[in-house]
Amino acid sequence: MHQLNALIPELSVSNIERSLEFYLEILTFKIEYERLEDKFALLSLSDCQIMIEEVNGHWDTGKLSYPFGRGVNFQITINDIDPIYRNLIKHDYPIKFDIQENWYRANTKIKGQKEFLIMDPDGYLLRFVQDLGEKNIKEND
Repeated sequence: MHQLNALIPELSVSNIERSLEFYLEILTFKIEYERLEDKFALLSLSDCQIMIEEVNGHWDTGKLSYPFGRGVNFQITINDIDPIYRNLIKHDYPIKFDIQENWYRANTKIKGQKEFLIMDPDGYLLRFVQDLGEKNIKEND
C-alpha cells in the first residue's frame, strides 16, 4: 500500500457499488483497502488518494442532493491522462470540459497542464491533469 497522504478527501457517495465500478473500471483507480461492513474504500491512482463511503448519516452536515460536489473540483495529477480519457470515451462517459492544454501563472512562472474535467456518478468534479512543465514569464506578459 502507498503511504497515506497528509490530506485525503473522503467523498460521500449514494451507491458504493456504482462508485467502485466507476473509479476502478473506468478511471483505473485501485483499492488500497476497504471496510465492506461500512461500505467504505480507500482508493489510489498513482500518488493520488481518495476515500469513498456510502452515505450513512454519520458525517452529514446537511441534506445531500445531486451534484454532491458543488463548489469544489479535485485535481488528479498523473503522468499520462490520455489512457483514462480514451477509457471514458470507450464507455461513452460524458466529458464536462474536453481535453485541452492550459497555462497558469504561478508567481514569476507559468505552469502548463493538459487537462479535462468529468463529474463522477454523484456529481463530484474531477480534473485530470498531466504536467507540461513551466516557463518563465516574459517581461511584456
